[in-house]
Parts: sequence; structure tokens; C-alpha cells
Amino acid sequence: MNNKYAFHIMIALAALIALSTISIAQQPANPNSSAVHMVVTVEPRHGTETPVVNREDVMVYEGKDRDQVTDWLPAQGDHAALEFFILIDDSANTALATQFEDIKKFIAGQPPSTRIGIGYMQNGMAQIAQNLTNDHDAAIKAIRLPLGYYGANASPYFSLSDLIKRWPQDSARHEVLMITNGFDPYYGTGDMLDPYLDAAIEDSQRAGVLVSAIYAPSVGHIGHSYWLNYWGQMYLSKLTEETGGEGYYLGFVGPSPDFSPYLKDLTNRLNHQYWLAFVPKPQKKAGMQSIKLKTELHDVDLVGASRVYVPATPQ
Repeated sequence: MNNKYAFHIMIALAALIALSTISIAQQPANPNSSAVHMVVTVEPRHGTETPVVNREDVMVYEGKDRDQVTDWLPAQGDHAALEFFILIDDSANTALATQFEDIKKFIAGQPPSTRIGIGYMQNGMAQIAQNLTNDHDAAIKAIRLPLGYYGANASPYFSLSDLIKRWPQDSARHEVLMITNGFDPYYGTGDMLDPYLDAAIEDSQRAGVLVSAIYAPSVGHIGHSYWLNYWGQMYLSKLTEETGGEGYYLGFVGPSPDFSPYLKDLTNRLNHQYWLAFVPKPQKKAGMQSIKLKTELHDVDLVGASRVYVPATPQ
């Protein structure tokens, strides 16, 4: 074989390999797979300006496998629909009332399309004071002083699960702001293996609910116990991180913090959210799947749930 002929053969093989690689990279999504939808928050890594993120900037991974992103829409305009519950711990110190004015301003500042609900964590249930409504004045009027005694709430995570299980699924964003010390009297403290916390996280992920939390001290000994408040805030941190929300903390002990910067930040987060749709790997059995969101943009973070519910692939 002469050198000229061999050179042409090598060029042809290289072209074939390149075409094959392109074909694999651009292969269509599995027609038997259903897209998974979730809400993602875009956060700037520096400063306060949130850069624009386009669909081609977003990557979703299951392990080492990259899933196909099929949609990436700003949660604005026709896609802005939001249902937002404020869930207050009834065992919180009544000094929480000093923060009510900021909470009311937060509610009043939401777009008219946002439906607001008010609930109280009481005896392991979500006691609804005002169901979801576009009447923001009605939501504001439903805010009351917490009962302010230890035992008013069995576990904040029971109450969250109760709320989510009674929340009808629809096409709106579903988000919760919990105001609580995060302590779980049913499990106690000392590790991150609280089954009631884990159940609330899975309920939130399965239903696509983003949970944020503001730490608020309880009454009595719990309110000033470094140990109990440490673990309560650790539990809230795990909950908010794994559901795609945001946690706001005081430190460890002390009075209720100033809510105004937290609520301002939360409003900003709500204004920079996107609907993400992607095609997951085919699954023989429906269940929760771990995912990672990535982008090659250097100045933003994509924040979303660490797991999503993936239905079984039709055979």
C-alpha cells in the first residue's frame, strides 16, 4: 500500500469516527421516556446581578450519564404561576410577632398571580389558617401569634409532610417557607438519620415542592439550648438543601433574627427561577433518582432538588 493511498484511508476512517460520535451525541431522546419537570433557581456566585442562563447552558446528570434537556423556561409571565405556603411553628416563641410586619410586607409584595396560604405546625399536622388565595390581604389577616408553648408541635417534619400530601398537584410552582427551630422531639438529636426528616424530604422531592426555612427559636429550654438548636438548624439545612430551597439561620441561640433581609433574598430567588424538563434514563420501576445540575458558566449556580421522582418507562 503506497503512502498516498494509506493517507486517504486514514482520513476516511477519521471522518467516519467523527460522524459516529456526532450521531451518538445527538441521538433523539428515548421515545418511551417521559420528561421530568422541576423548578431550578439561578444564583449569582458574586454580587447581586443574576446572569441570563440559556437552555444550552444547562446540564443534568444521573451519575456519569448526561440526560437530554428538553425545556428551560423562565418562571415569568404565562409560566409564573406560584403557590406559596407560609408554615409557622405553633411552639415558636411569641416574640416572633416582632417579625410579622416583614412577613406581611413579603406577602403584599408578591405578584397578583401568586397564591398564598398560611398554616401552623400543630400536633404534627398543618393547621390551615388560610388556604391558597390570590387575595393577599386575606392571607395577611390569617397570621396570628403562635401558641407559644412546648408540645404545640409534635414534629415540624410531620406537619410539612401533612401539608404536601394534601396539596393538589397542578402546573404551578409549589413552594413552602417554614418558620421553626427545626428541632424534632420525636426523634431527638445527635445524628443526621432522623427518619421523619428524611420522609419529609422525600415527600417534598416526589411532589416537586421547594422548601425554604427561617430559623425561629422555640419557648422554654429548647429556645436557649445550644445543642438542640444546633441539631434543629442542621436538620433544616439538610431539608432545604435537598429540596432546592434556601435556609436562613440565626446562629445557635438568641431571639428571632431580623427577617427582612431573608425575605428580600427569598423574593429575589422566586424572581430567578426556571422550569426545567429533561429526559431521564429509562427505569423498569418508578422511584426516586439522584441527579446533579451543572453548567459551564462560571458566574452562576443552578440550585434544585437533589432527587426527582421518575416514573417507570413504558414497555
